[in-house]
Amino acid sequence: MPRSHVRAVVAAVALLAVAPAFGQALDKIVFSTDWLAQAEHGGFYQAVAEGTYRKHGLDVTLKPGGPQINGLQLLAAGQIDVAMADALQVTSAVEQNVPLTAIAATFQKNPTVLIAHPGVASIAALKGKPVAVAAAANTTFWPWLKARYGFTDDQKRPYAFSVQPFLADPSLSQQGFATSEPFSIEKAGVTPVVFLLADLGYPPYSEALVVTRDTLGKRADALRRFVQASAEGWRSYFANPAPANALIRKANPEMSEALLAYGFAKMKSYAIVTGTDPAAGGLLTMTDARWQATVAFLRDAGLAKADADYRRAWTLDIVSKVKVLP
Repeated sequence: MPRSHVRAVVAAVALLAVAPAFGQALDKIVFSTDWLAQAEHGGFYQAVAEGTYRKHGLDVTLKPGGPQINGLQLLAAGQIDVAMADALQVTSAVEQNVPLTAIAATFQKNPTVLIAHPGVASIAALKGKPVAVAAAANTTFWPWLKARYGFTDDQKRPYAFSVQPFLADPSLSQQGFATSEPFSIEKAGVTPVVFLLADLGYPPYSEALVVTRDTLGKRADALRRFVQASAEGWRSYFANPAPANALIRKANPEMSEALLAYGFAKMKSYAIVTGTDPAAGGLLTMTDARWQATVAFLRDAGLAKADADYRRAWTLDIVSKVKVLP
């Protein structure tokens, strides 16, 4: 066979390997992220940009979140198929008997940080010092800081989701995310000291992929393919983020190239997506041990309800069938 014909046959076989069968309808999935399009969603946009979802027989619509959008409410109401949520949001839903469950976790390390001024040697040194935190911290990381480092409620200062008070007061520390607030502080000429709480033992997963238990029962195969394609998207994103970043900026024109690059770099340097578990279980993996540690934290902090069956908050049935190594 002439070499040109061999190349044509190889190309045809490759095409068949990555495309759904001719005439086969794609399974539609509507996926709501937890905020406006950003680097923290890069792997999902990459899977759209490179046709990875379509390769797995899926037609995926990404719906950006925002300040007025509650993804878990939309999920419970049947308006979307998959929502992105923090692990503690999922456990809260279970407490209220909302039939939701996490099937995978994007962030192996929760990106919550405490940000201090230069010269602070350790997070323990912030005990007794003013820290700006939002009200939501009272049911998330603040009880953990109190238990682990002896922080007290009289340290708390209001947090208005601005770095200006921090910049104006050298004695003030504040909450933030590793991929965003330090960027704004650095732009203002201050090199902050950043403590990633996950590296200090704060256990909850972040950016979990959440579905209703009804959807899990009826669409398990489509969900498995969604997790598989999303994991492949994340692996590709870390190799070359350009395709996803183009879509992210189209979906969120106010997103700067500089912040995209910063978020990408911090996710890599902190191993927020790759973590430690994915080295064994693959990207988007979860473990019973991590979820159980999260529930133990809630119980120790007095944030758990005695009659709630928290084991319903997660399942490994989907992600255990996916193994895409970083």
